[in-house]
Amino acid sequence: MTSTRLTPHPPAAAALASPGTAPGWPALLIMLSGTFMVVLDFFIVNVALPSMQGELHSSAATLQMVVAGYGLATAAGLITGGRLGDIFGRRRMFMTGLALFTLASAACGLAPDAGTLVAARVLQGLAGALLQPQVLAMMGLVYTGERRARAFAAYGLTLGLGATLGQLVGGLLIHANLAGLGWRSCFLINVPVGLAALALAPRLLPPLANKAGARLDLAGAALAAAVCTAVVLPLVEGREQGWPLWSLLSLALALPLAVAFALQQRWLGRRGGAPLLAPALLAHRSFVLGLATTLAFYAGNASLYFVLALYMQQGLGLAPLPSGLIFTALAAGFFATSWAAPGLARWLGGAPIARGALLLALGHALQCLNVTLWAGPSTLFWMVPLLLLQGAGLGLVMAPLVSAVLAGLPPQHAGVASGTIATVQQAGNALGVALIGILFYGRLQGATDAHAWGSALGVALLYLCASALLVAGLQAWANRLARSAG
Repeated sequence: MTSTRLTPHPPAAAALASPGTAPGWPALLIMLSGTFMVVLDFFIVNVALPSMQGELHSSAATLQMVVAGYGLATAAGLITGGRLGDIFGRRRMFMTGLALFTLASAACGLAPDAGTLVAARVLQGLAGALLQPQVLAMMGLVYTGERRARAFAAYGLTLGLGATLGQLVGGLLIHANLAGLGWRSCFLINVPVGLAALALAPRLLPPLANKAGARLDLAGAALAAAVCTAVVLPLVEGREQGWPLWSLLSLALALPLAVAFALQQRWLGRRGGAPLLAPALLAHRSFVLGLATTLAFYAGNASLYFVLALYMQQGLGLAPLPSGLIFTALAAGFFATSWAAPGLARWLGGAPIARGALLLALGHALQCLNVTLWAGPSTLFWMVPLLLLQGAGLGLVMAPLVSAVLAGLPPQHAGVASGTIATVQQAGNALGVALIGILFYGRLQGATDAHAWGSALGVALLYLCASALLVAGLQAWANRLARSAG
């Protein structure tokens, strides 16, 4: 297996921006607008799922694929997207991904049936995979010192706001029912935003230099995509189909495929090729541990919004707008703590990730008690303050997490490292939705009463609580490693 050489644009046409010429906040806003769109579209569909199911007559597994298929496609292509940025230039790949994402969003909004919608979501995810790694890489290259720390904090804030505000934005759009579009406006809203960002990007973003002689590892990209698909697809489809033989075989193949990917990457690196995962990058134990923490956190991130949206609309009978408004409590808690995260880090003597994960676990546990012990108005009465607590925990983890994972890495690994982190984020999102779908729908068993929905959500929240505790444990381990290294 060999890597394929591609012809990049001339380096002379893309001089690397020096720290002294780092772009200001308008450029950062353009970068983060791409990230916001990619994250928002993972979460905005949650509040629209019941409306989609009613109009398109889709199954529960199809609903999961609308969410997980997007995350799966993004995860499968992110490392390759980062490498393409190395080859052809960050700004060029950012704009290409943004253009494709805008087109795919239009296709989602115009989809005539559930199958077309899932296919368009997969295309949208692949476009996001091309766009998103360029953002972290550009920020890592053009900002230094305190400005880089603030840029990464803004990136973490954008991830959280895209997730938490997605439910509210979706509810508002569905309630407004602009031109009778209903849930379709959740996708079509990306079109004017994407076109505006495309018009401004050439003027505001610096033309960063590509890496001369960089190669694209096609075999590695195929193996990475195969591993993601082998795990997530059977978890999403298998439960509804009664776990057929193909789903069990697919899960069994996931480990051999992962081993084959690791061996292929090591073999290519020894031959002087350009593997998707640089061996030198994986030699940093703190980075590998940071990836594990990221996977554990995001496996409990998207899945939270997925089951909460279903519970509030189908279990409690709320309309999309009231459901979205309730999510603002989660957004408020997230915004408050993520905004204060730098000050808390200085006060606590380090990133408050472990403490935030413990706070998040507490919020999940209390919310589990709320939805399983009560039903009706009392559930909503306690749900709002508990969502505020859960959001506070999310903000303490998410805002500083990216910066903590990238800390200490050399700049030459910025592209691959950012693509790897984004891959793990999306893989965690897709895996979490698949796993929680098994628990949630397995407990629900087709029941329609409020107590059954509360019991299903309670089981899901126990999973989320375990995920948060794992994040706390992994981060505590990382903190000990950092102290011993210092």
